[in-house]
Amino acid sequence: MSTTADSPTTRSSARPRIEGDREAEILDATVELLAAAGYERVTMDAVAAAAKASKATLYRRWTTKADLVIDALERTKNAPSAVDLDTGSLRGDLVASACHQGGISDPAALSVLAGIIPALHHDQEFADAFHERFLRPKLAESRAIYERAKARGEIADDVDLDLLEIVLPSIALHRAFVLREPVTDDDVARIIDGVVIPAATRRSPHTSG
Repeated sequence: MSTTADSPTTRSSARPRIEGDREAEILDATVELLAAAGYERVTMDAVAAAAKASKATLYRRWTTKADLVIDALERTKNAPSAVDLDTGSLRGDLVASACHQGGISDPAALSVLAGIIPALHHDQEFADAFHERFLRPKLAESRAIYERAKARGEIADDVDLDLLEIVLPSIALHRAFVLREPVTDDDVARIIDGVVIPAATRRSPHTSG
């Protein structure tokens, strides 16, 4: 027996659609509330009021708040996102992936992330849905950038890609959430040029000569 019908993505796509632009308006309102108030304070009532929709309309499309929030993160332009473009170089790919609307240098996207991070530690349903439906595809897109670069010979054979691919977002998010400083396109370029590229091309300490 196939289990496809039980997957979160399939369950979400099988629910009734909302006609016209109403669904987009509801999802946009959800993301705006996440950025302004955080996941814990986002409620179906609050989203309905912000989007000028009935709560019954929301529940016909999304059975839980977690479903609604993940759908909003997947589909709205102001949500955190990455652009997977093959520019022909690791540096070019990383800049394209990070520096755009929804990238890690976008204050709006960082505000949304700030609103959901606490919930990842306290709401297991949301954390599971976030990792499966949102984070896993983003990690696959990021990994593709480094795999292409390795195939082009830009990354040393013995470099740990699992470690390398988290360097840029880790430093950027530390700057944004721990140091509470803005992350600009110039900051992203500095991290890429000063940390990621040297780490990708460095010679192993075990290599003789």
